[in-house]
Amino acid sequence: MALFVKEDIDGFFGLMTDNLMQLIVIGALCQQVCGISATKVFGTILPGAAISIFIGNVFYAWQARKCSRREKRNDVTALPFGINTPSLFAFIFFVMLPVKLETGSPEMAWKVGLLACLGSGIIELVGALGAELIRKHTPRAALLSALAGIAITFIAMDFALRIFDRPLLAFLPLSIILIEYFGRIKFPFGLPGGLVALSTGTVLAWVLQACGFSYMDPVALQNSLAQYHLTLPNFSGREIGEMLATDYAWKYFSIIFPLTIFNVEFISPFSSVKLSSRIPIATGSHL
Repeated sequence: MALFVKEDIDGFFGLMTDNLMQLIVIGALCQQVCGISATKVFGTILPGAAISIFIGNVFYAWQARKCSRREKRNDVTALPFGINTPSLFAFIFFVMLPVKLETGSPEMAWKVGLLACLGSGIIELVGALGAELIRKHTPRAALLSALAGIAITFIAMDFALRIFDRPLLAFLPLSIILIEYFGRIKFPFGLPGGLVALSTGTVLAWVLQACGFSYMDPVALQNSLAQYHLTLPNFSGREIGEMLATDYAWKYFSIIFPLTIFNVEFISPFSSVKLSSRIPIATGSHL
């Protein structure tokens, strides 16, 4: 199986755009909702998320390559790996925010968030050993209804309102996405729809800014470029160890467990899907 085909370009930009939005959301919510400092967000949280996304996608690609060789197939593709959107909103609003309100400490909210992620990872790792058994004995409708509620409440509604709040800017990128995914229209030179929509929206925003609309902030852009630097991930094992000795280890288990089981139940059917082409499957689905 070839290591790279042209469909991988579309898959890359689709996953890149999605994960970029997730990282932006993480940065905004951690600061605005939980009061976590920018230093902590950009110096610890986002570098850790970035390295996990990189390692996860490399590991999935290795798995796909190994499966292709073992089964002598050339129609195998790797699952995309990225930030779990439902867990992102659930952990921030139902775990980290309550801790922040209870203790008044953004640092404590971050530590409990670390604990929630660790607990979710352990449950998912154990659940992967019996994913098919869990899938067969768990009603998918019940799990999907929970996902739909989170998606509509925290994901779709906020961004839909922002689209209608700034229609002059947002409707063109939205139209590009709808044309590609529902109209199945291919763009010239095989350009991915996500890349076209993102590039068009960016150019349009700066053009509108030049025309007098306050869509972009040149000063903020200059400040962000001035603060650019490479930040390596920090190991936070000590903080997790501190939280393991508290009752927070079980206090939010009722939130962590169902979200994790949903991941195991939903992702497992895709792990052995045979595709007629190597277009990446379920680009919006993440572990």
